[in-house]
Amino acid sequence: MSTTTKGLKLADILTTIVIAVVFGIIYKVWGPLYDFVKVFGFHLDQLIYGMWFIAASVAYLLIRKPGVALLAEIAASSGELIMGSEWGLEVLIYGVIQGLLAEVVFAAFRYKRFDVLVVSLGAIGATIGSLVMDFYKGYIGALAPWNMALFLIARFVGAVVISGFFAVSLVKALEKTGVTQMLRPASKDDYDALDR
Repeated sequence: MSTTTKGLKLADILTTIVIAVVFGIIYKVWGPLYDFVKVFGFHLDQLIYGMWFIAASVAYLLIRKPGVALLAEIAASSGELIMGSEWGLEVLIYGVIQGLLAEVVFAAFRYKRFDVLVVSLGAIGATIGSLVMDFYKGYIGALAPWNMALFLIARFVGAVVISGFFAVSLVKALEKTGVTQMLRPASKDDYDALDR
């Protein structure tokens, strides 16, 4: 007699950590790109800020269990910190808050929907978490209203595009290769859910 649990198994945790390590490396590389784009103004850097939320989205889409989005963001931000993030310990705090708010969104859908809309809402949740930290740290409180509007629009759009649409496309591509079969067999319903 086999029993299945909805909780995280060791394989789920390890897979989430591997996903997070990959994105932790990407986050570390993304920092200099973010700084480079900042030079061009118009808050173009905020259009690529959504990359820092993608570990939660990808882990959630692949593992499809409670807690993986939070675990992925914490592990990815820890990896970035260990590799010498230019933002120091702050990245870990951001990772916890961003992962937690993404997780709240996924929980609101009872971990039963895995489509672009839900993942994009998770990215918006993570964005709100990042903005709370930015306000707390005093990074954006002094922006003029027009500049704040541009900043917010760019960050939200970037989050939805990168951690919403791109994350779903990435997972869909991985599933088509069959590389995710050992995590969970993909069914027609899975593919249909990604197309919603």
